[in-house]
Amino acid sequence: MRFCIVGAGFSGAVIGRALAEAGHRVLVIDTRKTVAGNCHSERDVETGVMTHVYGPHIFHTGNERVWAYVQQFGEWAPYQHRVRAVTGGSVYSLPINLLTINQFFQKAMGPEEARAFIAAKTQKFDQPANFEEQALNMIGPELYQAFFLGYTRKQWGLDPRQLPASILKRLPLRFDYDDSYFAHPYQAMPKNGYTEIVKAILDTPNLELRLGARFEDMDEKFAHVIYSGPIDRYFNHEFGRLGYRTLDFETFRARGDFQGTAVLNYCDEDVPFTRITEHKYFAPWEKHNFGGTICYREFSRFCGASDIPYYPIRQTDEEAMLNKYVGRAKAANGVSFVGRLGSYRYLDMDVTIAEALAAGDALIQQIRDGRPIPAFFVEP
Repeated sequence: MRFCIVGAGFSGAVIGRALAEAGHRVLVIDTRKTVAGNCHSERDVETGVMTHVYGPHIFHTGNERVWAYVQQFGEWAPYQHRVRAVTGGSVYSLPINLLTINQFFQKAMGPEEARAFIAAKTQKFDQPANFEEQALNMIGPELYQAFFLGYTRKQWGLDPRQLPASILKRLPLRFDYDDSYFAHPYQAMPKNGYTEIVKAILDTPNLELRLGARFEDMDEKFAHVIYSGPIDRYFNHEFGRLGYRTLDFETFRARGDFQGTAVLNYCDEDVPFTRITEHKYFAPWEKHNFGGTICYREFSRFCGASDIPYYPIRQTDEEAMLNKYVGRAKAANGVSFVGRLGSYRYLDMDVTIAEALAAGDALIQQIRDGRPIPAFFVEP
């Protein structure tokens, strides 16, 4: 069979390789001139720093299969992600941990005392219906207002009551001094960047890569299409545009170090950007090799028709439109939707890879069994 894979990010690359290795002919296309999607990385010419061109991507996973898979395609180095946050003129560590709590409230509490202290401040909701209720249920009003209210309004452009509780549920609350952002056993960065990893995944017989190509302009026949672009775009926005956020980056360089850490969040709403990222800190094994540094000020805004979509918003009142697209996709023939944009879900990188591996397994088995290929391998 001949497949068209739309999108040369991790979803498309992993599924494309699986099909090619099973003996199918695969064409992977992407509108960009580079692979890896928003994970694309390259060295900055002026400083030599490996730069996450579309903003930082941190690999972390507890999935043994995903970890074993990515290691086949390049060298990885251990990396522990840590985030600092500026609020009210002071710097704190995130995610919220015992140091954050003690520093913010000017206390010196132990774990159990702090747990009881925060519990007394929370407002209980049996089933938090939105981001704000989840925050009040989890950390209480003071920490919510200091670290999340203004930042969330800037990041999502919405009142937190319009956002799902699931966005905040992803973040831990710790009553010890562990300030590592993720708790997964495998945390690493590719030494030569994500683009080289994806290039290696795509480098296999039976797979053709075509960059700078739009699916809408294709005039070729395929047995099936795997689409990792926005689901509403595939259907020409028939039911309207689903909401996405996009990012603008203000790039600047400096001598030496600028902020001394990879990510510094700016939580106060009167600061127009959400965070500053200093990219040499994403490669601590080489950060001292450079006399200069490259940083991004990050601004979030609503995604227009000509912008790069980054984050599906999934507003609490948007489910009806999404359900129409899901129904339309299930009624269509010859196409499956995958990845963050194709299924309109926020996915971490390791989950994207895990779902792509599972989709590849399912596709190959369904073809062998003569069964129809579904519109979704994971329901949106």
